Amino acid sequence: MFSTKGRYALRIMIDLAQQNSTEHIPLKDIAERQGISKKYLEIIAKELVKNKILEGASGKHGGYKLTRAPQDYTVGEIIELMEGPIAPVACLAPNSEECPRKDKCKTLSMWEEFQKLEHDFFYSKHLSDLINE
Repeated sequence: MFSTKGRYALRIMIDLAQQNSTEHIPLKDIAERQGISKKYLEIIAKELVKNKILEGASGKHGGYKLTRAPQDYTVGEIIELMEGPIAPVACLAPNSEECPRKDKCKTLSMWEEFQKLEHDFFYSKHLSDLINE
């Protein structure tokens, strides 16, 4: 299950893409349109700026804007940035210790297949796909 942090990050990105502006969009405007607390969006936006997904500017004409075209963002990269790696079970998470049951686990191949399906699904969806639906 994805947290509000990941879901709201997608909503920020979609909102900015829909504005189709080269200008910075104030976070208060995004918060109003999305019905989300500005304070919570500030936390998420900072993370997106830190990872160069968004560009932020302060001051009178401050706000946020995309650093790339909507078709150049995948849903997978946004979700993984906010949520961490998409892994259905702990033993498939990056840097996890090798499971002592790995050689005799009857479900491992199923989890690996599901992880690939999930990864391929989210990385095949682009921000532009979401704004055009």
